[in-house]
Amino acid sequence: MVASARSTQTMAAFAAVTTLFFAWGFITSLVDPLVAAVKGIFTLTDLQAQASAFAFFFAYFVVSFPAAALVSRIRAVPAIITALVMMIAGCLIMLAAANAANYWLVLAGLFVLASGITILQVAANPLAAALGDPKLSHFRLVLSQTFNSVGTFLGPLLGAHLFLAGVEVKEGTVVTEAVREQALAGIDQAYFWICGLIAALALFFWFSRRVVNSAAPVAPEGSQQGFAGLVSSAFSSKWTMLGGLAIFLYVGAEVAIGTQMALFLNGDSVWGHSDAPFGVPLLGTLMGSDGVPGVSLQEAGKAVAFYWGGAMIGRFIGSGLLTIVRADRLLALFTAVAAAMCLYVFAIGGVTGGFVALAIGLFNSIMFPVIFTLTLERSTASAEATSGMLCTAIVGGAVMPLLVGAVSDGHGYAFAMIVPALCYVVLCIFAVAAGRTPAIHAEGEIASIH
Repeated sequence: MVASARSTQTMAAFAAVTTLFFAWGFITSLVDPLVAAVKGIFTLTDLQAQASAFAFFFAYFVVSFPAAALVSRIRAVPAIITALVMMIAGCLIMLAAANAANYWLVLAGLFVLASGITILQVAANPLAAALGDPKLSHFRLVLSQTFNSVGTFLGPLLGAHLFLAGVEVKEGTVVTEAVREQALAGIDQAYFWICGLIAALALFFWFSRRVVNSAAPVAPEGSQQGFAGLVSSAFSSKWTMLGGLAIFLYVGAEVAIGTQMALFLNGDSVWGHSDAPFGVPLLGTLMGSDGVPGVSLQEAGKAVAFYWGGAMIGRFIGSGLLTIVRADRLLALFTAVAAAMCLYVFAIGGVTGGFVALAIGLFNSIMFPVIFTLTLERSTASAEATSGMLCTAIVGGAVMPLLVGAVSDGHGYAFAMIVPALCYVVLCIFAVAAGRTPAIHAEGEIASIH
């Protein structure tokens, strides 16, 4: 009876934590249509527009280790509530930015918002892995990331609808004042409702705190580490550093592709003069043709949802595959296929290249949770230090989009796909190396953040 009650409590705690994955996925994926929108609203180059992604993901570099120290000191639940309050503050700055039409405020708002999400990631990823049977940690984290993908699927649809109506960025086009004001109003509206959603989520988690605290494993007395101890512990572990490099490259590749996707699909050499996407069931319906031949920027922005939707489907499939296939082998397969798809877009492109680019999301699906758990199993550092390093490495989402933006400014969007292709090749090597290295912990038996 006690075991049954404990199991029910653990499942309820896991469900509460999983709601956080949905929330930060939805908010993060709004950056994709936002990059395309600010490029038109503020008349920016690709590199300048990618500063939005840089501001968002740079927060992981600045905040991850302090967040790990915070979680180590005050436990996961108070840290999560603190994170949600920070996210509300970020949304309020975004509202001010939209009303003032100030790009610098947009960047500040994105940084604060992402700082809150960073604390959520540091606390929630190991917590999701630890809440239940240790042998199913890969499965649980991929399942939680699946709900994260539901959020990332819905985010671009809403963002494109609100941010990109009438906005065009092709050479020779001009964004009128009316279109500019409409796009800024859309940004204002989106972050107003997100602010309310986060407030409701904070209340929900506050009332769920006892369930989560009672189900979460408790670390030994005196095991808490400060900032310096966490950094030292992380740098002392070879696999923590290798895992950090892997996360850096994975997030960098995924974000660079996603933030450039709408601009890529809108290109004249891809879908700009083609109606082919409207003939594809569901894709054409959700893009919603405006009756004008070719794919507009707003229609392309809605199509980006299928890039993230592929990750959602891939995680549902991956959750099942991970119960029968070794995690390192599945990661090697998925990274190899993703690299090949990027090379196809780079070398061949065209209308078919647009469909191939969207499908890369399907193979991105399991990469983050599997890299995360493979690293935790092999790391000699504490779980807090390892999680802090891995979340710091998400700064790849700030660096790689800038690199891809610079390449696309000079050589075009298709050519720039060579950058994520190289990232996936290195990730494939990481997966093979993990398969050849024995885990320090039995699969899933990870000392979790308490």
